[in-house]
Amino acid sequence: MRKPWDHYFMDMAKMVATRATCNRLRVGALIVRDKRTIASGYNGSVSGDVHCIDVGCKVVDGHCIRTIHAESNAILQCAKFGVSTEGAFIYVTHFPCLNCSKQIIQAGIQQVIYEEEYRIDPYALELFAQAGVSVTQLEQISE
Repeated sequence: MRKPWDHYFMDMAKMVATRATCNRLRVGALIVRDKRTIASGYNGSVSGDVHCIDVGCKVVDGHCIRTIHAESNAILQCAKFGVSTEGAFIYVTHFPCLNCSKQIIQAGIQQVIYEEEYRIDPYALELFAQAGVSVTQLEQISE
């Protein structure tokens, strides 16, 4: 039996998360349009900077400020290479933070599929609803 598309893409997002360089949480994101991957991202340092896994996190007010979030990295990859995100889906291993939620909306992404609940911000949910962005928690399937 073939794996359903949502689980296939989530498995890819989980694989992307293995490249994350922040010890606090390993997150992967995959942007998909028309069942084709257009970008991926993981949480890690700005290109050319040191990595948390090598020198430790740079924590300010309880947040690692060295790290760019997986969702942001995927969206920025599309911007860098001129790939439209309008109408795309984003698969994320963990629920997006408030700032990433705003970026997802601004990028024109129409659906967020996540697996793990992580600090779900009620305002992020409110913004997604206002923008008409569908948000779905993916249930794990037994292999």
